Amino acid sequence: MSIGRSTVAGLAVSLALLSGCSSTGDFKQSTGTAVSLERNNYTVIKAGAVGQSRGFKLLGIFPIVSPSYAEAKSDLYEHAGQKLEGRSIALANQTQDTSSLYLVLFSIPTLTFSADIVEFKNE
Repeated sequence: MSIGRSTVAGLAVSLALLSGCSSTGDFKQSTGTAVSLERNNYTVIKAGAVGQSRGFKLLGIFPIVSPSYAEAKSDLYEHAGQKLEGRSIALANQTQDTSSLYLVLFSIPTLTFSADIVEFKNE
């Protein structure tokens, strides 16, 4: 029994379609700014703001869409309930959680950011 070239090509295409690329990791960032929250120099704009990003993995192994850090943070800012552009704001008490919902043929990984959004007052 021989396997034809079209069968091998079909298997290669199927394998390529079922696999995906993913980048994971903890992308630390820093602005190099130190601000003290000890005095009455800030106002809490939104306590406990939450942002999420979801992905999709085929068979719980092959990443098709990965959750995005940028999307989760953007979602967090949208949940502030007010315009933040042009204001002196920062995230305080920031946490990052990852979880996954596993079903029979796929899983849904979720990245969740939560933080208090604070605005600094002029001293």
